[in-house]
Amino acid sequence: MTDISGLQFVSPYAFEAMQKVDVVRLAALSDPELRLLLPCLVRMALCAPADQSNAWAQDKKLILRLLSGVEAVNSIVALLSVDFHALEQDARKEQQLRQKAGGSNGESILVSQLQHGLTLEFEHSDPLRRLRLALSELLAIMNKVADSNGEFFLKSSELFESPVYLEEVADVLCILQAELPSLLPIVDVAEALLHVRNGDWFLCLLVANVPDSFNEVCRSLIKNGERQDEESVGGRRRTEALRQLCQMNPSQALNIRAMVVEECHLPGLGVALTLDYKPDCADEAVSPLVSYVSGLLLGTNGKVRTWFGMFIRNGQQRKRESSSVLWQMRRQLLLELVAILPRSRSTHVPNDTELHSEIESSSGYSGLREEHVVKASALLRLYCALMGIAGLRPTDEEAEQLLQLMTSRPPATPAGVRFVSLSFCKLLAFPTLVSTPEQEQLMVMWLSWMIKEEEYFESAAGVSASFGEMLLLVAMYFHSNQLSAIIELVCSTLGMKIAIKPSSLNKMKTIFTHEIFTEQVVTGHAVRVAVTNNLSANITGFLPIHCIYQLLKSRAFTKHKVSIKDWIFRQLCETTTPLHTQLLPLIDVYINSILTPASKANPEATNQPITEQEILNVFQGRAEGDVGKGRSQYSITTQLLILYYILSYEEALLANTKALALMQKKPKSYSAALMDQIPIKYLIHQAQGLQQELGGLHSALLRLLATNYPHLCMVEDWICEEEVTGTLPLLRRMLLTTPAFKYSQMHVHKAFQNVIQSGHRLMRILEHLMLLSAGDLLPYAEALTGSMSLLLEDGVSRRVLQTVNKLWMVLNTVMPRRLWVMTVNALQPSVKLLRQHRYTQNDLLVDPLIVLRCDPRVFRCPPLMDITLHMLNGYLLASKAYLNAHLKETAEFERQTQTVSNLGLTGQPDTPEVTREELKNALLAAQDSAAVQILLEVCLPCFQEEQQLGAGGSDSLLRSVGSVSSMSEREQERAGALQGPQGSQQAKAESMGPQGAQQVDGLLSDLREVQCLICCLLHQMFIADPNIAKLVHFQGYPQALLPLTVAGIPSMHICLDFIPELLAQPQLEKQIFAIQLLSHLCTQYALPKSLSVARLAISVMGTLLTVLMHAKRFVFFMPTLPCLVSFCRAFPPLYDDVASLLVQVGQVCAADVATKARDIDPFIARLQYFSEKTKEVLGSDVELSKMALPKRSTEELSGADPDVQLCYCVEATFMDIIRSSIQGL
Repeated sequence: MTDISGLQFVSPYAFEAMQKVDVVRLAALSDPELRLLLPCLVRMALCAPADQSNAWAQDKKLILRLLSGVEAVNSIVALLSVDFHALEQDARKEQQLRQKAGGSNGESILVSQLQHGLTLEFEHSDPLRRLRLALSELLAIMNKVADSNGEFFLKSSELFESPVYLEEVADVLCILQAELPSLLPIVDVAEALLHVRNGDWFLCLLVANVPDSFNEVCRSLIKNGERQDEESVGGRRRTEALRQLCQMNPSQALNIRAMVVEECHLPGLGVALTLDYKPDCADEAVSPLVSYVSGLLLGTNGKVRTWFGMFIRNGQQRKRESSSVLWQMRRQLLLELVAILPRSRSTHVPNDTELHSEIESSSGYSGLREEHVVKASALLRLYCALMGIAGLRPTDEEAEQLLQLMTSRPPATPAGVRFVSLSFCKLLAFPTLVSTPEQEQLMVMWLSWMIKEEEYFESAAGVSASFGEMLLLVAMYFHSNQLSAIIELVCSTLGMKIAIKPSSLNKMKTIFTHEIFTEQVVTGHAVRVAVTNNLSANITGFLPIHCIYQLLKSRAFTKHKVSIKDWIFRQLCETTTPLHTQLLPLIDVYINSILTPASKANPEATNQPITEQEILNVFQGRAEGDVGKGRSQYSITTQLLILYYILSYEEALLANTKALALMQKKPKSYSAALMDQIPIKYLIHQAQGLQQELGGLHSALLRLLATNYPHLCMVEDWICEEEVTGTLPLLRRMLLTTPAFKYSQMHVHKAFQNVIQSGHRLMRILEHLMLLSAGDLLPYAEALTGSMSLLLEDGVSRRVLQTVNKLWMVLNTVMPRRLWVMTVNALQPSVKLLRQHRYTQNDLLVDPLIVLRCDPRVFRCPPLMDITLHMLNGYLLASKAYLNAHLKETAEFERQTQTVSNLGLTGQPDTPEVTREELKNALLAAQDSAAVQILLEVCLPCFQEEQQLGAGGSDSLLRSVGSVSSMSEREQERAGALQGPQGSQQAKAESMGPQGAQQVDGLLSDLREVQCLICCLLHQMFIADPNIAKLVHFQGYPQALLPLTVAGIPSMHICLDFIPELLAQPQLEKQIFAIQLLSHLCTQYALPKSLSVARLAISVMGTLLTVLMHAKRFVFFMPTLPCLVSFCRAFPPLYDDVASLLVQVGQVCAADVATKARDIDPFIARLQYFSEKTKEVLGSDVELSKMALPKRSTEELSGADPDVQLCYCVEATFMDIIRSSIQGL
């Protein structure tokens, strides 16, 4: 390759031969080509090789033979005969001298005083002096480069400019760099050569003789280069040098281009390399230039995008130059654009004259060829990026050809649909391309053609998303003046963020709203558009659903009284997975158009909701209890969307109650009967396995469910539904060898009728049912629940009960609401069953306590009690949601009615809203506390159970409950008094027959198991709402249950927060209950907080001692004094305070006894002795028997004076404290 000055550059063929040391190829080079590579070849021939193989020996002989006929070899051999060590020392001394002299060109160690010019001295010098002359000149340039601080300069050097001695100088330069690499690093030499004339030629020869340094030199030149190479002479010279290097080694051109992008330097070089690049196999679709520039502007690297955009902007500020890389790029792009225009013949235009003739010949085109559509789309996107991101201002020629391309008519293919969409968006993004009336008329004709051919394109191309929907959508945006939405749509379609001024769309808005699409035409056209079959996220582009969404949002349908309900319902029925992202916003805006009128002046201007019959048709075969009987013709996606619509509609109806009441409008809510027919839990269960395909629908349904149906979102239900993926279905298939419906409902019903005599047959059926999935089990739900009352008879196997419990829990995962109603009706007492009284879902929502009005035998059947508690918890949650919804639904309408009725009346204020809220909260609190009190009552053992527990002597965690009979006679009497109001419960327990009184060996009994289940539920309720715990304990419950509740309910520690408030109550009963509760809490939770509350309780007892009258003192202290033992056992530091309190109580009682002329002095003396010797007893090994008190009979205590009984109680408390302390030691 030859440049303007006629210099011979190294050819790619020669460079590749040097890289691979291909001697055969080297031998084929011409003499001028071989002359450029002599320095490296001579060194290879003379230097001792590292490779000692025979192959290299043969190659070396060929090289020697090749060099033998070249005369210039002798001069290079002479150069290599110099003492380079001495030369390097002199060079380093000269460098030090230059540094001391500040870089001035004064005295030189390498070169003495020159008699003639540098060129003549070089000609007449011996090899050593030639090396010194070249080295001195090169070091001077390198030092100046180092001191220039990046400023470019061009060094005038006679040695590097003389055309006669260029080859000899190049030989010297290559030998110097090869022999003195530490003194002359090749990257520094390359940088210095940029500052002399013919530097790119010297650089190519230097790299060609050291081919391994190609990447290193290129990277260094790029890294030290300018960010914008077209701005300076130095940048252009650097770009030209690198371009020559890549022409010498074209295989590395793309790698060098990647380095340019990585460093964000020399953008013109990247474009130039792309223009020079000639791929082996040309891609007819997209050219390398289009791909490269598109990748820079449309890539994800913002730094690269900004860097290249600056190159475009700066390049436009200079006058048009043919040598400018930017104008070369624009010319090439325009040539490619003209080449694909319809009826274009030439694909390459070498000069501007031919370019103009090519443009003129293409003005009468017809249709775009199919093989050019993809390339045309790529060119359109590139010009959009150049104009929108890089700020390119198109010339008149470019604008004209772009408009011709955009308004061309492609074939009906998916690529053609994409091209039309891009062209339309480019017109919207850059309306300045249409500047003349002729061009505007051309655009209108093209848009009219789009509308006319849209249906044909959609059918012929086989795509669901066509440009017709985009036209309709843009028209709607223009009518509603949503220009920002149009800009977002354009940017989304083009795939790039472009700054579009809304004011630039005014001309397009006028054309659309007045000439092409009026609003009435838009709405009428939209409702006739066919729905998208099998709509899913896989169908991209702009669809009818986008248009309907925007029309709904702008309220165009209600404004022009166009019904859209049927279209939306049809589209919801034509959906599949993966879910399209526009479906949920469509449902939301549709619901809003149903409830909110388009204007206050016309409150009736709303859309119609989907009818209940249409909804029922969607769930045909999916109703709760019918899921296993047949399949619905609608997909699971459609049913989930309809479910989302119903739940969102009901939520929006409640949220807009106030606004609807002001308009005196009350839209109809969907009936409870309809909601009962929808298998909500089953659908949610199905959606859980399709979360990836459903997008945000599953989470949205969970949110709506948690708000409106909290009883279907209980945590324990979700935990029970967790299964190991694949394991259980695999086991079912392995074990279920017979058909799934081996037994009919009649078989199950008959087996339950003979459960006592033929329990094994029933068990076999139940085991088979356990292998079925939840969906297959649904047909048996009625048979299972209807026969539950038969399981309460005596003699039913526990295994049968547990299996029924498991089956019920499986059914609960898919049809909870209907299952609960059937179960509640099945477990009614026999008297109600005879009356045929059947509860409904609404009855249970209004009064959840109906669940506990079941057969009393359920309370001693743990598997059925577990089911009952589960239903109770669910209905308590459902009742809260029901009352909240009812309050919101009726509050505003009642307020409006009240306001209207009170017009003209004085002294009759409106009912304050806060009162309704307080009443609702009070009702819920009473409901929850009643449920807790009933469950606590269930925990009390009946008389027979007390006897069995006492006789069995079972030792357990909750032994205190069973040890009521082992208390003192006084405590038994008090416990009996407290249990007096619970006589009905005792009667129920006695009516349970032998099953309730059945003796169970070991620690576990039916009572114990029921107590554990109840404690678990109470723990959940207390954690969910601590106010329930506070309310229940302020109401109080039997003292005999305190050991059970404190030990069995882990959350009972929260009572420590309100015990001080309970102690402050005026009723003695509440104060007594608080101290008894605290005594158990201190034993269970020996915490610092418990200690502080215990100190407060002791202080309160001391205060009450001074204020209570005689009768109340006995009532208060008799049950509370034994609690002091627990305080001392939990917190030994309280011994002193307790002893002091006991002495005070004893003194007060002794004083009252003394006033009655009773001799109590021995008791007082003994009491003082106990108080003074407590610590001694604790620190010594005193035998407990020496301090034992004489036992007194019950008759003696009951007949004694109350003060005497209290004295004996104080003495017994002292002894219990000492006894517990000694046992602790």
